Amino acid sequence: MDAQLKPMPDDWRRALAVVAHPDDLEYGCAAAVAGWTDGGREVAYLLASRGEAGIDTVDPAECAPLREREQRAGAAVVGVSEVEFLDHRDGVIEYGTALRRDIAAAIRRHRPELLITLNHRDTWGGGHWNTPDHRAVGRAALDAVADAGNRWIFPELISEQGLEPWGGVRWVAVAGSTEPTHAVDAGPGLERSIRSLLEHRTYLEVLTEDPDSYVRSFLTDMAKEASPRFGGKPAVTFELFPH
Repeated sequence: MDAQLKPMPDDWRRALAVVAHPDDLEYGCAAAVAGWTDGGREVAYLLASRGEAGIDTVDPAECAPLREREQRAGAAVVGVSEVEFLDHRDGVIEYGTALRRDIAAAIRRHRPELLITLNHRDTWGGGHWNTPDHRAVGRAALDAVADAGNRWIFPELISEQGLEPWGGVRWVAVAGSTEPTHAVDAGPGLERSIRSLLEHRTYLEVLTEDPDSYVRSFLTDMAKEASPRFGGKPAVTFELFPH
């Protein structure tokens, strides 16, 4: 039998969520974000790309601003007003020092106690292969925590941007992990998480003829799947790495 999931820590005020594409957070953990912002916590979003390669029938130059607008609208539904984009190229995001530097800079700007990212592992479980973008951004986010706290790694962040080191990240929470350890009650934020994902209307209409039913079923089923390991409550799961 799978081990019971522990409640996520709640003694923090600021979080930064770092993912590859628009809709990654809405598919992964928007219900948890809604609950956190309801409780007075600050959550900001950082996206490595604008998702411009995500819709086959829409040219990237047209798609990027469209998906940016939808992402900002989706974030607003769950109480997030700060949404930043790094402009790494969708589909070919590379793990490396450039990505680590960009994420470390954002950590120093936002000074979060909790860093949230998406599954950095090779699979989603059940034999489903993860994408290179998710793996690259997840791994870089995990590594950038140490980078953000070390003044001798990327010293140009101090000299050129005035960003002093921030070593205050206490946890990294990985949503969508195949090895979850913690969870958040999804019930209070579930309806808003559904509305949040539905703001990505253009993308969803390519995936399915009935976005409303698809989104409700997907998010509800995902939350229910975790409930036996979390006291019978629908849940958003995370793999938690303390720092």
